[in-house]
Amino acid sequence: MPSLLPSYLGLPTVCMSALFSRRPLYGLFQYNSSMIGLESLADPSDTWEIIETIGKGTYGKVYKVANKKDGSLAAVKILDPVSDVDEEIEAEYNILQFLPNHPNVVRFYGMFYKADQYVGGQLWLVLELCNGGSVTELVKGLLKCGRRLDEAVISYILYGALLGLQHLHNNRIIHRDVKGNNILLTTEGGVKLVDFGVSAQLTSTRLRRNTSVGTPFWMAPEVIACEQQYDYSYDARCDVWSLGITAIELGDGDPPLFDMHPVKTLFKIPRNPPPTLLHPEKWCRGFNHFISQCLIKDFEKRPSVTHLLEHPFIKQVHGKDMSLQKQLAELIQEQQQLGSIAKTRHERIHTRRPYHVDRADKYSLDDDLVNLEVLNEDTIIQQLQKRYADLQIYTYVGDILIALNPFQNLSIYSPQFSKLYHGVKRSSNPPHIFASADAAYQSMVTFSKDQCIIISGESGAGKTESAHLIVQHLTFLGKANNRALREKILQVNPLVEAFGNACTAINDNSSRFGKYLEMMFTPTGAVMGAKISEYLLEKSRVVKQAVGEKNFHIFYYIYAGLYHQKKLSEYRLPDKKPPRYIDNETGKVMHDIITKDSYGRQFEAIQHCFRIIGFTDEEVYSVYRILTGILNTGNIEFAAISSQHQTDKSEVPNPEALDNAAALLSIGSEELQEALTSHCVVTRGETIIRTNTVDKAADVRDAMSKALYGRLFSWIVNRINTLLQPDKNICNAESGMNVGILDIFGFENFTRNSFEQLCINIANEQIQFYFNQHIFALEQVNLTLLRSS
Repeated sequence: MPSLLPSYLGLPTVCMSALFSRRPLYGLFQYNSSMIGLESLADPSDTWEIIETIGKGTYGKVYKVANKKDGSLAAVKILDPVSDVDEEIEAEYNILQFLPNHPNVVRFYGMFYKADQYVGGQLWLVLELCNGGSVTELVKGLLKCGRRLDEAVISYILYGALLGLQHLHNNRIIHRDVKGNNILLTTEGGVKLVDFGVSAQLTSTRLRRNTSVGTPFWMAPEVIACEQQYDYSYDARCDVWSLGITAIELGDGDPPLFDMHPVKTLFKIPRNPPPTLLHPEKWCRGFNHFISQCLIKDFEKRPSVTHLLEHPFIKQVHGKDMSLQKQLAELIQEQQQLGSIAKTRHERIHTRRPYHVDRADKYSLDDDLVNLEVLNEDTIIQQLQKRYADLQIYTYVGDILIALNPFQNLSIYSPQFSKLYHGVKRSSNPPHIFASADAAYQSMVTFSKDQCIIISGESGAGKTESAHLIVQHLTFLGKANNRALREKILQVNPLVEAFGNACTAINDNSSRFGKYLEMMFTPTGAVMGAKISEYLLEKSRVVKQAVGEKNFHIFYYIYAGLYHQKKLSEYRLPDKKPPRYIDNETGKVMHDIITKDSYGRQFEAIQHCFRIIGFTDEEVYSVYRILTGILNTGNIEFAAISSQHQTDKSEVPNPEALDNAAALLSIGSEELQEALTSHCVVTRGETIIRTNTVDKAADVRDAMSKALYGRLFSWIVNRINTLLQPDKNICNAESGMNVGILDIFGFENFTRNSFEQLCINIANEQIQFYFNQHIFALEQVNLTLLRSS
């Protein structure tokens, strides 16, 4: 589901010291655990050597490593200590360290700590290498080829998973996240349970748990119920439900409700009848019955793992396990050779029970306005003012982020904050635009679906800057191997905005065009390219601006840059008085250019953007010639010619301006004058040349300037798209994914409105309609479905 990111006009700045004093950002500090003593852990560099990357998880990457002593292979999960995974690290380490070895549970080789004073230390969890992939990948690879798993092989996989669960349950451990991605295979056909980050250790005095945790599609009804029913609890049989959902996944390729938003499944699962295979009639009765036994909603009546091992569908494996293992190994090898295995991940959730909130803790609830007991316009405004007074510019409204424009630079967008908002639960940190970008990125990678972030708000609300920050964080999240590509993407917005933004009466950097930026990623989440679509460029601004407003930034940048580089004469521009198109306030532009160096610095920045993105010197030179050609065209004047005939005629009294414009545009002066002062009319095969009046000639001149600038802007955008298109050797367009960022000007109502304002306001009405559909209409439909179920 797309994320909506409205941006509203707001008040002053955020002081991070105030944020820290009221709500510490624990992710900023080194990981510190009462159980895991980092100083006692060995350095992995002495024992293990990384060979290659084999996977990417929410909190880090998984690598294949080799033992330096005996050459044996293993897998290592490397976790960055700034990620908010402390509890999960402890849980997994505790269980893996003390759990006896079992052939159906991944073997643990130890935890290591690699210190680094520059990027922070890393925790290494070294585990048995299961290089056959997950059962989810195997099933999806087969379905992609038009095949499915044989029922006997499914029973063998479920048999191995049951044995692994029986081992856990016998040691009083509930896995709580059983799913296809957590059942790995070895190339020899072995079946292994992995990932104990949310597992629970039972004790003799506590044989049940009451924490709502897991991956939504696989969560048992009783686990979901614990979120609202505080006196509710569950036991190890919640793993049986998850295994039943996994059995459906082995047959159909996806769990039930997979196409629904994960949060909505938490409402559906307890209310819906137990799910079944999509086409039960295509599978044997034993398989269907096994699933139905696993998915008994009353967990008190649900069989245990030990009982399920006696189920006929599972017992058919007895005596055939060696042949089925061989069959599975051959299937894995075949799919790996075909390269048809598709990776899919689903994010798990971990919610905590509410606790008593005192005055010092109230800010965590204020992060989201939906937590307000009374929700109306007054309480929303009051809450935003309160947070603003507490120097917090970001506030959630469900999956929407409200951003209050501080109108000054803040120190909350550094690389340190990018790390803080990388792959963590939203509730772990204060609201931030990086959190919204991270949510879109994680949803894209997890569900393999394109995402979109819509930025809306009035002019001056900070939409353009918000788009910058989103691109910055997405570039950080999708770290490409090609550093030059990352640099190119970061230079796109400054370049396009120089040509498409302008100073208005209420905003010094107002977007005068609509922009949709698509950042393209590989299936593993690495950025591989970008594409821009531009809409509704306000071309009329090229030739006329309202009082107190300016032309597009690039005209001032290039004139100031050429002035300070003493190159105005090379582009036939006057050095005493700026061209008419940028001299809206007589004398002020020239004064600013002479006394200030900001325009000149911006010109150098634009040159840098052109160079980094990949424009050639010849292309940049042509762009400069067209821009200065437009400025010289604006200086062309017209005067009436006295004539004995009735027809009005016009001429150019300043031929120097005409010659300058023609030379820069590489056309003849006479042809340009003829095009401006006359026009052709073709009727019935006869061509009639008519002369233009002074006013008509001026209109033609301005129309030509607007058309030239519009075509130049479109060419620059298309050229950027060509230079940033994905490398076909890396990934084809069909297998890639993208996150779209829509940045469009807000509603406008001026003293004198034009066709551009009509188009802008219609576009904003459509966005508002989409917003209403997203917030109200879809929720009404879901409420109706819930009532009917």
